[in-house]
This record gives sequence, C-alpha cells and structure tokens, in this order.
Amino acid sequence: MKFAAIVLSAGTGKRMGSEIPKQYLPINKKPVIYYSLKAFEESGVEEIILVAGKEDVEYCRTQIVEQYGLKKVTAIVPGGKERYDSVYEGLKAISFADYVLIHDGARPMLTGEIIKRSMDAVMTEKACVVGMPVKDTIKVVDKDAFSKTTPDRNTLWQVQTPQSFSYPLIMDAYTKLKERIAQNDRTLPAITDDAMVAEYFLNQKIKMVEGSYENIKVTTPEDLLIAELFLNKK
Repeated sequence: MKFAAIVLSAGTGKRMGSEIPKQYLPINKKPVIYYSLKAFEESGVEEIILVAGKEDVEYCRTQIVEQYGLKKVTAIVPGGKERYDSVYEGLKAISFADYVLIHDGARPMLTGEIIKRSMDAVMTEKACVVGMPVKDTIKVVDKDAFSKTTPDRNTLWQVQTPQSFSYPLIMDAYTKLKERIAQNDRTLPAITDDAMVAEYFLNQKIKMVEGSYENIKVTTPEDLLIAELFLNKK
C-alpha cells in the first residue's frame, strides 16, 4: 500500500497579526511548517505534496525543502482561494497513492505515533479523522449569543489533522464538490474540513482516531508560545 501526504501551507494567518504567514513564523529557529513536514519525512509515508501560496512556492522550495533536506517532498504546488481548492490541487499532484493523509501545516506537534495510528486505521475504515474528546462544556447559541442547547459532552470531539482517506474515495468526493461549485450551487454547506466533503457527497462514515491535546493549530500569538513549550518538552 502506498501512502501520500498533503501538507497545507497556503493560509494567510490573519488572526496572528503578523505580515508573515503563521506557518512560516519561527519556533526554535525553524518555521512552524518544518515540524509537520519532518514528521512525515520520518514516517511510512512515501510521498509528500506541499501546497503553498503562489507567491511562497519558491521560498518553500529553497528555504524549507532544500534547506532541511526533505527528500519525500515530490511537489510544491500553489493553492487556491479556499482550503478545499488547495486540497484539490494537492490531490491532483499525487503521482499515485492508495491512501492520503491531509494535514494543516500550522499544526507543528504532529508525531510519528499519530501518523501511524492514522495509517493503520484508514486501511480498515477508508476515512479517518484525528481528534480528541472535548474537555469543556459546549453551548449551541442563537444569532444573539443566547444559549439554545447544551449537547452531551461525551458525544463531542475536537477535530484535528491529519485526516486520512482512501485516495480514490476522497478524490471522488472532491471532484463532485468542484463540479457543484462550477455549477454555482448555492445549496452547498460551508466546507470546513475534508471529512465534510466525504460525508456530504458520498455519505461516508468517518472514524475518529486518537490524536493528542498537544496537536494544536497555531493561529494566535499565544499558540506560538504554547507550541514552543510543547516542542521544548518533547
């Protein structure tokens, strides 16, 4: 079985309050995105596709892939306007794969153990998402921020990445999504992750796989400090 990984690095990181995209900000003198790329480099994944902003492709090639000797990165492709556009470009760039792991480059705490659990699970389940049970009580609110309901916390997980799929399955789902977008279909829901695409277009069941509470997404300046603390501990 051949495994590929798509690492997304096309975001702008507006909430970081920095002119530098969050995935290129330094933690311990290395860019945030280096850490997840390195985790895949040292895993059983055979091919890595890095999806970057069009203006960042050459920087990623010279200052990240070549600088740190990441041999498994076979292509650096420009992303699109939305996250799902970037994922689709990454899927098209894979030479061949039975399974694909899709990961946000702004999650530097990815580990070999998480990758291995994802690879093992997807071979059986075909569609898996890394996550963890929520710790906090969650409220569903109305448009005026008044609480409407309190869902059972035991049924709730916070979703992380990587999200792992049979390659033909997720490619089929994304192709259907792109066709509907091309038709200007206004009934489509807001797509926030890859699992939603498989659920909506293929009615695919998604298996949750244990990740880690340390597998945070670097979004704000505080997240950078927390990620540095976790990396130093590691």
